[in-house]
Amino acid sequence: TGIGAADGYFTLDRWQINVGATSAGRLTMTQTADGPNGISANCLKLDCTTADTSIAAGEVLQIMHKMEGQNLQRIGKGVAGAKQVTVSFYVKGNANATYVAELFDADNTRSIGALFSVTTDWTRVVIVFPADVDDGSSPYGDDNALSLSLLFTLHAGSDFTSAALNTVWSNNDTTKRAAGGDSFFDATTRTFFLTGVQMEVGPVATEFEQEDISTTLAKCQRYFQLSISNTGFTNSSTSCRLSVAGLVEMRAVPTLAIANGTGTVEDYAVGNRNITGLSGLSGGMVSGGLVDATIASSTNGKSHALIGGAIALIAEL
Repeated sequence: TGIGAADGYFTLDRWQINVGATSAGRLTMTQTADGPNGISANCLKLDCTTADTSIAAGEVLQIMHKMEGQNLQRIGKGVAGAKQVTVSFYVKGNANATYVAELFDADNTRSIGALFSVTTDWTRVVIVFPADVDDGSSPYGDDNALSLSLLFTLHAGSDFTSAALNTVWSNNDTTKRAAGGDSFFDATTRTFFLTGVQMEVGPVATEFEQEDISTTLAKCQRYFQLSISNTGFTNSSTSCRLSVAGLVEMRAVPTLAIANGTGTVEDYAVGNRNITGLSGLSGGMVSGGLVDATIASSTNGKSHALIGGAIALIAEL
């Protein structure tokens, strides 16, 4: 709840809320059991909780999915023979609305957008984006860094709407990124539902792929994991070294944070200690390692175990 003041991953794996200048608009983001029959039982749902009809120039509200360059090589971007990309998804809302779907090339700062319509019934939207052929820009990097983002823009100020929507690949012009779209923050009755998002190489949208849950989960764990079974020992009077085991190899060496409450370790046979800080994984490993947790005073060599909260491993783009 209360989303709209800052960027972040608040509910669903891999789907980031992106905001620009501070807006008075606020929303709730949930995973809701209201998906279209035969596609998914669940969907992403946004509810407007605070309206904002005085839109400042720099405001924007986007749902964003980021992709690694090494997963995009089949597109052949930026060279002769580059291929079209087809994006399909299911949407509905509380009332008719028009929003913008966009591809943003982070390697070359290029973009292309398309308007799509939302009704009160689930509908499948299919958008065929033309190939970005040899234009002097470079192909997507063949690595684990950010190369391409898929964005759904639901609200934007004049910094994003003062020129005609950019419907062909070109060097980014922010003023052309969201023209023609409505505002999700126009009323507190506004809702937006999204599911069944799929991007494919070529000009044809195939049936939504029903992926095995273990495959989908492992893909998400490449970017975010929670580690809750952590044991170790004190390596100084104010630090304990805990083992962190990754479930799958992550995209990059993760940053660490305490999640699900206050991190607490049990100082064996003495008492509990709150964690006040975490250092990076030893050896810069992408699949686990040892982490030093700052705690109140203890005795060197004492056994410890995490009993409150969890250690979040974050390797998002």
